[in-house]
Amino acid sequence: MRADFSLLLVVLTVITGVLWVLDRYRWAPARQRSGNGEGPSGLVEFGRSLFPVVLAVFLVRSFLVEPFRIPSGSMVPTLLTGDFILVNKFAYGVRIPVFNTRVLPFGYPERGDVMVFRFPEDPSKDFIKRVIGLPGDEIVYRDKQVYLNGAPLPITPTGRYTGPGVPARWEAWEFEEQVGEVMHHLLKTTGRPSYNMRAVVPPDQYFVMGDNRDNSDDSRRWGTVPDANLVGRAFAIWMNWDPDAGLPLWSRIGKTIE
Repeated sequence: MRADFSLLLVVLTVITGVLWVLDRYRWAPARQRSGNGEGPSGLVEFGRSLFPVVLAVFLVRSFLVEPFRIPSGSMVPTLLTGDFILVNKFAYGVRIPVFNTRVLPFGYPERGDVMVFRFPEDPSKDFIKRVIGLPGDEIVYRDKQVYLNGAPLPITPTGRYTGPGVPARWEAWEFEEQVGEVMHHLLKTTGRPSYNMRAVVPPDQYFVMGDNRDNSDDSRRWGTVPDANLVGRAFAIWMNWDPDAGLPLWSRIGKTIE
């Protein structure tokens, strides 16, 4: 689980850091004064050598970039099951690890961002969706069309979808949709009912939806995402492993996420 791993990383950083400091400034000078030529104990040597590695992982993962794996098809065609992505932790401000409290609020989600966040109904799980509505926005979803503050989001059909990530028995159609400054692709599935709803996004919260519109569990059902649950903005695919074929899809590797 996310919180457990973050806490473990913090604890390891503290423990190995304390061993490094004690050995460098107390135990090592004491050994030199004694002149017995003995080195540090195995535990101290292990902790001292591990500290720089653990510290580097902690800093990068907590404040810069964190890897994630896509577990479901809710973001097809943008993201496929088996995509390994990189998430910019810096995009939405600096947050205290484990507690996820924002301390430097210099970045906020924008419409169209592909965002990773802690699932509001179970914060131990990470979800990834596209930001559709910002605080104060009115969102209406009716007959598979999104209306933002009374105006329909521009959408253009591009044809039937035959790519990976959708069972052959489904009749899926691909569209281009403009959300804010972002033009992206989405899917609609024939025979799936429209989940009609209306919501006004509360302060410090965000309305999110999957690009696989008829096969996504998102804000249409469970509501908006609080600012305290934000993790970061997805920006690239660094690896893919097709779970059905047991092979990577090489064309996915290195793609930017729009």
